[in-house]
Amino acid sequence: MTTPPPSLGDIAPEDFRRAAHAAVDWIADYLEHPERYPVRPPVTPGDISAQLAPSAPVTGESLDAIVQDFHDVIVPGITHWNHPTFFGYFSISGSYPGILGELLAAGLNVNNMLWLTSPAATELELRTVDWLRQLMGLGDGWFGEITDTASISTLYALAAARELASGDIRARGMTGLAPMRVYCSAHAHSSVDKAVITLGLGHDNLVKVPVDEAFRMRPDALRACIDADIAAGYRPIAVVATVGTTSTSSIDDVVSIVPIARAAGCWVHVDGAYGGPAAIVPELRWLLDGVDGADSLVVNPHKWLFTPVDCSVLYTKRPDVLKRAFSLVAEYLRTRDDDSVVNLMDYGVQLGRRFRSLKLWMVLRAFGADGIAERLRHHCELARDFAGMLHYEGAWEIAAPVPLSLVCFRFAPAGSDEATRDRWNMAILEHVNASGVALLSHTKLHDRVVLRLAIGNVRTQREHVERTWQALRDAAREVVRRG
Repeated sequence: MTTPPPSLGDIAPEDFRRAAHAAVDWIADYLEHPERYPVRPPVTPGDISAQLAPSAPVTGESLDAIVQDFHDVIVPGITHWNHPTFFGYFSISGSYPGILGELLAAGLNVNNMLWLTSPAATELELRTVDWLRQLMGLGDGWFGEITDTASISTLYALAAARELASGDIRARGMTGLAPMRVYCSAHAHSSVDKAVITLGLGHDNLVKVPVDEAFRMRPDALRACIDADIAAGYRPIAVVATVGTTSTSSIDDVVSIVPIARAAGCWVHVDGAYGGPAAIVPELRWLLDGVDGADSLVVNPHKWLFTPVDCSVLYTKRPDVLKRAFSLVAEYLRTRDDDSVVNLMDYGVQLGRRFRSLKLWMVLRAFGADGIAERLRHHCELARDFAGMLHYEGAWEIAAPVPLSLVCFRFAPAGSDEATRDRWNMAILEHVNASGVALLSHTKLHDRVVLRLAIGNVRTQREHVERTWQALRDAAREVVRRG
């Protein structure tokens, strides 16, 4: 056997140790002092790519040179989702225990497809998602797996619903089947739309059910939509309820929705990607009332549970149907243990599966049930404080209820018309985001522009909310001055 020349194989371990130690020190310092960076970078399209070589190097470069470019080129172009004044979309946190879990998982680099390919990865995933189930107060009977995002979790749930309704869709496809209908709130996440498109159900067969004054799906409207569709020859197959909608964090009445869906033979999927983890807080456990009667549920630890992206948990009461929709075992993947173990590749499209449970397990252990509840409760309190600031200012209005840690609001001074208010609010949003002080996002409610401040970062404190509030008021004065 010949010995490979020194140029082959990995880089020198001492080089890795030195670079890795420096990287960990930088991460700790970065998260300890995030305010040194603007939340949104002051760059324009093409600025970063202009600094990157047009092709890969022919000869390998040193880690020192690569890391230096990370600091000089990449970091200046980063939007800092880990920043305590990142309030756009839904805030996320890369906590220290989660980052450590991600690092160790990358080092192990296992493929968690079969139990045999890494027994610890499979068994830790099953146990960790069951821990989370218990923390949220759900009953027994749920099977859970980790996917990358809620978009994929919802896709899997609706694939299972389609499988249950069709009987033999794997072999025959959609040919000869009556059009299948899926129902969701008018404020449901766009991942539901993408799922019905991807599954071949047809976007026209996604029915957006009207909402009430608090932007919750109306159960009476759901029943009317289903009845009308049955009369017209459609096949209702699934209802998606949301616990914490993207635009407003509204909470659909799952207790009332489940029996309506059941009467029509529909699969019930609950999107708790954002709001679900709030049930860890004892006084917020009501958020998941009725969910134990559903068929599937998604929650995203990478949103409001301090776990680095990506980590979404899909639960189902019908793992047999989920497996029936996806399981396809090639000969080279068969093992002698198949009848006595869970092979997680059977419950989704992906054969390759990252070891995502390690970071979630470390987060749950490091913070504990009480520590997690305290942090989530604190975020909800900050949201209510911000809503109070808006209320007492006078020229601002709260545009939706504030059940969790998201506040929808708009600048609406007396005497201004709606079109002007829309223009001013978009200008305020851009002014604050461009300043680098904070980052917010927007939505539309009743066809009017509404700003969103979503609190969820593990490092966000009242001072960060107050600083953002001052930036909003300064921006409002400036846009009014400009007219």
